[in-house]
Amino acid sequence: MSIISFSISNSPPSRLDKALSRDAPAQAGLSRTRLTRLITEGYVEVDGNIVKNPTANVSEGQSVKVLMPELEPVETLPQKIKLDIIFEDEDLLVVNKIAGMVVHPAPGSPKDTLVNALLYHCQNSLSGIGGEKRPGIVHRIDKDTSGLLVVAKNDKAHHGLAEQFEQHSVERIYHAFCHGAPDVGSPRLKGVKGVSFEVGSVVKISTHLARHKHDRQRQTVLFEGGRHAVTRFKVLEKFGNPHVVSLIECWLETGRTHQIRAQMAHLGHALIGDAKYGRRKKISNKALNEDGFNSVNEFQRQALHASVLGFIHPLTGKRMKFSLDMPSDMQKLALGLKK
Repeated sequence: MSIISFSISNSPPSRLDKALSRDAPAQAGLSRTRLTRLITEGYVEVDGNIVKNPTANVSEGQSVKVLMPELEPVETLPQKIKLDIIFEDEDLLVVNKIAGMVVHPAPGSPKDTLVNALLYHCQNSLSGIGGEKRPGIVHRIDKDTSGLLVVAKNDKAHHGLAEQFEQHSVERIYHAFCHGAPDVGSPRLKGVKGVSFEVGSVVKISTHLARHKHDRQRQTVLFEGGRHAVTRFKVLEKFGNPHVVSLIECWLETGRTHQIRAQMAHLGHALIGDAKYGRRKKISNKALNEDGFNSVNEFQRQALHASVLGFIHPLTGKRMKFSLDMPSDMQKLALGLKK
């Protein structure tokens, strides 16, 4: 068990948990949530006395000791799996998740996940999330979606990132190929509930999403109940004669499960390759040449890529932004359509 010692600095907040959150050494990586738990469990001493009340009063100059219990091991096993790390420091890392990899272990996917790989990659650089030696998964992308994810290495980074996601201040841009050509001038599109239009030919989709009543693996679009979900997108390129496929750029305001996939299907423009939401969609072989037709029909996953991720570093305060080109399978799809 290690000990973190420090003093309460001038003009402290009235509550112990807030004062410790402000004055604890930054390198300890302790969030207020974690400190509150340590207080209530009896791991905090103020002037030599154990204090278990997070709302207790504190004064300038008081001596604090935080006894840090050993991190609890997690059941998930580290696995040596190759990762594409875009950025890494002592607090967080940004990874390019490949299509086909599950983010977090689950009953149907207990191994070969991103978390398994991160546990091996990070080794001793994890200072713990909630008292467990594990990476902090702040957000997820679907198994068959590729692209950028940020992962926390300690409590403070995890809390700071989670707060930004809750406030919808994280920049997230996706690129996708969808069926058809969404047209801001289309009477049909204007008549779809939840759709509105913004400057620059941007389409806004505002609905609610909830787990489907009969298929627990799907989300369903609602307008009452469920969770509020907002996506904006614009069409970058159209393919076919008539236009049967479009490349779109999407901005997430919220980040719900299957948000882009379910909402685009609600518009009648399901993503290419999306067996869950677009299985009834077929491409006419008369609208595309052989290369284009084969490229679409042979695509094996939803054509969705998390291409841009921007956030404020929770410990340094620096604005960070990362971007990635589409992966090779989506680039091949684009090439086939352009032919």
